[in-house]
Amino acid sequence: MTQTLYLIRHGQTLFNQKGQIQGASDSPLTELGKEQAEAAKRYFDQLNLSDYELFSSTQERASDTLEILFPNEPYTRLKGIKEWNYGLFEGESELLNPPREKGVVLFGDFFAGYGGETADEVQERAVTTLTDIMKQTAKQNVIAVSHGDVLLLFARKSLPLEEVQKMHFGNCCILKFEYKGNKFRFIEIINPTVN
Repeated sequence: MTQTLYLIRHGQTLFNQKGQIQGASDSPLTELGKEQAEAAKRYFDQLNLSDYELFSSTQERASDTLEILFPNEPYTRLKGIKEWNYGLFEGESELLNPPREKGVVLFGDFFAGYGGETADEVQERAVTTLTDIMKQTAKQNVIAVSHGDVLLLFARKSLPLEEVQKMHFGNCCILKFEYKGNKFRFIEIINPTVN
């Protein structure tokens, strides 16, 4: 059976708005973040999917986004698709992020030295979690709300770095993948527009 994975970034949060490193920390959706989720909801309303299962990161910004997308529907929260833990950099200004080295996906191992995770650790847990979901569900479609860096690292498993670097992972963007024979194939990125 060929299945479809819709992997979504949460709506804008207060930390996004203030330019703060968020990671394992959390902050609430802004009004714009809620509007972005409503725009993504309109996309899914048009698809009119019937055979699906819902998942969210354990973080509030992701579950709040999913509850706007699919109000009053049951879903499962999973730690495996939570955002990268940035250790001591959590809550600090994004200006403190290190420069990205050429060819290194995001920040490589940098944050591990400050109590956080490496890019490989985040990628491994996200890929394992999403693969397990696809193997275990009998549903045709899986919809999962996660985080920007998780989306980027997950996409990196299917696409060359140059293609991933050209993509814009805006709040509430949707990455669409086909899943067949234990493999994900990237289909498209959808960036719903707020009215």
